Amino acid sequence: MLGLEEGDAHVIRNAGGRAADAVRSLVISQQLLGTREVVVIHHTDCGMLTFTDAQLRRKLQEDLGALTDDPFLAFTDLEQSVRDDVAAIRGSRLLLKEVPVTGFVYDVKTGRLQQVA
Repeated sequence: MLGLEEGDAHVIRNAGGRAADAVRSLVISQQLLGTREVVVIHHTDCGMLTFTDAQLRRKLQEDLGALTDDPFLAFTDLEQSVRDDVAAIRGSRLLLKEVPVTGFVYDVKTGRLQQVA
């Protein structure tokens, strides 16, 4: 999709592609592996669009008896979630400031990437 060969990229994958979950891995990637560019890619038809944090908290309480206020980072606007994650990475005090950070939405039906940040 991006014209990358094996070994060209350090791919960090998590639910919703959220930056809050990826910063630790990005720090390691930049500081120890020499990564010098970050690309955030979220995709259409993402499961994170199908629930809210509050709904998941209720389910955890009902199913497990677990009370939590942990953020699960669900979102309702796909493009805005990419912009938010790009901003979070750019604003992290633990990541290099000179590294380019861009954000895209991948359309799972067409295979196209649309740059949104």
